[in-house]
Amino acid sequence: MDTPLRDKSYFDERATQEMATHLQQVQRDTRETMAFACRILAMTEQEAGLAGQISVRSERPGAYWTLRFGLGFDEATPDDFIEVDRDLNTLSGEGMANPATRFHLWVYEARPDVNSIIHTHSPWATVLATARQPLVIAQMDMTPLHNDCAFLSEWPGVPIADQEGVIISKALGDKRAIILAHHGYLTAGKSCQEATYLSVYLERAARLQVRAQAAFGPLTPVDDVLAAEAHDYLLKPSIVNATFDYWSRQTQGIAPLSKTR
Repeated sequence: MDTPLRDKSYFDERATQEMATHLQQVQRDTRETMAFACRILAMTEQEAGLAGQISVRSERPGAYWTLRFGLGFDEATPDDFIEVDRDLNTLSGEGMANPATRFHLWVYEARPDVNSIIHTHSPWATVLATARQPLVIAQMDMTPLHNDCAFLSEWPGVPIADQEGVIISKALGDKRAIILAHHGYLTAGKSCQEATYLSVYLERAARLQVRAQAAFGPLTPVDDVLAAEAHDYLLKPSIVNATFDYWSRQTQGIAPLSKTR
């Protein structure tokens, strides 16, 4: 072709405009969104007994919504979420919060940009945590975590007190995710959709890393400039929300093809 090559920014801007037009986010209330997030985590095999946690910042200062303690991700319905205050007293709904969600309070206080937190002991991310290995961004599907996944090398213990919240929130810093050695992972998103998106991709990234290292040894990271470009593109809200909506539909089973004549 003799057509002059256009700069990538042209295609980025065009795609962003078209996605804003054609990828319309499904409107849900907070608790329905959280229920779908839980089902997505269960569908992607991130269930961790009662250790899995999800929260969304409440409009009430110093409070958040979370899944009532005693339920797994796969059981969650919109009616199973409760609103709790800084002392984990239940303000709305019935039941109690997982005592280990106390560290969420410290993340919310330190990070005004964070509106949702997910923490669990998913299989592959926990392999990295067990081996005390940080994430290596070595493939495109890992790039949403590029320069956005911190690492805490020491386990502070079960996070049911204030001290663990201080340690974890400081280790997270300004990142959107963190591998917690000897423990699991945490994602911190601008929305519940973003926190879920990051959780699914972090688990995939961990699986890729563990398998590739086992087969071929140390990994070569993606070029920093290209990884940063992919990070920003793949975290566009239109892509994040459309992906969340797709995964939400998957949790309800595959719809039959319509009959055609």
